[in-house]
Amino acid sequence: MSKPNNNQQQEYRRVRTPKKGEIPGIVEQIMGHGKLKVRCADGNIRMTRIPGKMKKRIWIREGDVILVKPWDFQSDEKADVIWRYTKTESNWLERKGYLKM
Repeated sequence: MSKPNNNQQQEYRRVRTPKKGEIPGIVEQIMGHGKLKVRCADGNIRMTRIPGKMKKRIWIREGDVILVKPWDFQSDEKADVIWRYTKTESNWLERKGYLKM
């Protein structure tokens, strides 16, 4: 049996910040078939969809903080999910002012 080493390096990960055209939001309701209802930081409630490449790899629950990209048309109503933040990352976003809800 080995003892845990207190001098181990902690793993640091960069938090993905919202770029131009991307908006953070909180999942309000899961609609089914890869669709979510999200309250975005700009005040709109958008119907979002989870793209196929994310659908089986990332599981999203109500209350999760995600990053969405509004569509070119119907931008106030619909968007695509780009990223899901972990609890630690969402706390960091809130502290830094990216997530104003």
